[in-house]
Amino acid sequence: MNSFKYLLILLIPFLGLSQTKDSRYQPKPYVQLKHPEWSKNTTIYEVNIRQYTKEGTFKAFEKHLPRLKKMGVNILWLMPIHPIGEEHRKGKLGSYYSVKDFKGVNPDFGTLQDLKNLIDKIHTMGMYVIIDWVGNHSAWDNPLAKEHPDWYTKSREGNFQPTPWYDWDDVIDFDYNNPDFREYMTGALKYWVKEANIDGYRCDVAGFIPVDFWENAREELDQIKPVFMLAEWESRDLYRKSFDMTYSWTLWDKLKLATTGGKGANALYEYMAHDVGSFPYDSYRMLFTDNHDKNSWEGNQFSNFGKGLETAMALCGTANGMPLVYSGQEAGLDRSLAFFEKDEIVWKDHKFYGMYQKLFDLKHKNQALWNGKWGGEMIRVTNDQMNDVLSFYREKNDDSVLSIFNFSDKSLPTSVDTKYYFGQYRELFTGKIFNINSEKTTINLKPWEYLVLVKYSNH
Repeated sequence: MNSFKYLLILLIPFLGLSQTKDSRYQPKPYVQLKHPEWSKNTTIYEVNIRQYTKEGTFKAFEKHLPRLKKMGVNILWLMPIHPIGEEHRKGKLGSYYSVKDFKGVNPDFGTLQDLKNLIDKIHTMGMYVIIDWVGNHSAWDNPLAKEHPDWYTKSREGNFQPTPWYDWDDVIDFDYNNPDFREYMTGALKYWVKEANIDGYRCDVAGFIPVDFWENAREELDQIKPVFMLAEWESRDLYRKSFDMTYSWTLWDKLKLATTGGKGANALYEYMAHDVGSFPYDSYRMLFTDNHDKNSWEGNQFSNFGKGLETAMALCGTANGMPLVYSGQEAGLDRSLAFFEKDEIVWKDHKFYGMYQKLFDLKHKNQALWNGKWGGEMIRVTNDQMNDVLSFYREKNDDSVLSIFNFSDKSLPTSVDTKYYFGQYRELFTGKIFNINSEKTTINLKPWEYLVLVKYSNH
């Protein structure tokens, strides 16, 4: 339920309308977990330790922290930090997601103490850290396979098996019907919060693991400290008591259709409608133009979005949700990084760094763009180029942002319906002033142009 509907419910007694007292008909918030207070206006960054530096270690990555802090990153998500299985390994170095020891540290990255030092430094700089958790499966040579074979699912022949239907031949599938295994895995999750003082987890293929497991695990983790949980999934059931945030895979798909797919703004309206109308109030959604899955298997940010890449980036920075940056995007990463081999990122100055910096600074300061219940709903703003131009308005307390995106390769004089949005605005990237004082405001949009109009507030 969105904030506007809540407001209507609160106003009903003052409008002189009778209202039933029957508890069966009272609206009940779906999200029952409590987000950490610090997550209300955060951004997130995915760290690929192996490819980040020549050394590929925690210690070498530390040198990049000041740069990321200056860019406006709040949450650092470290891809899996555990030892990688050798049996049935893919490539020379193997997949991070083939975990040999859930309580161990990959020696290629450094020691447990090196990890703790990195986390301490991140915390000292006012940032937070979550680590990738692969709870659905393990490496073939994880000791659990010999010590507790009953903790795994089996084929009809009684053999270990990869997750059914997938080609993940380097891993074997866990059985969450076993209570002892659930207890072990919950204890392993608690271990890293206690031992390394991490702030939460990004959970791989979270939807393949029963929701009741996650709900209990979240409860036990929160008893140690308030944690932040990100699910690699996209469904409503995980928001109730398990996860603060899920992936917005759908938006990525729709943005690709809107840009290189040639469908324009029309491709995005269904997503916007569902975001406002079907996702629970106070749920977080992670928005992105790249991540390790997309980059590894489906091209790169430039090939996927073409000339509309910056338009898509700006939308991800202002729409409802938390923007993600994947390692190297801010340096103009224009290729797929090898997943099973060493493939170092080339670091260079790039305009995307400054673009993210501006978007993230606005995210931190402007309450309209905050996360969940702390932010403002996306309100559809109509215009006379709806097939190509997407526009929406968000406001919270005294903060307001009007965002306009030309998802076409055409120059478009666009008349925007602004009768409810009078005021003086400054465009985020150019600093240009817009005085909106009429019901219709005509803006001449260049191909793929995006405008983030920030209203001058009263404070």
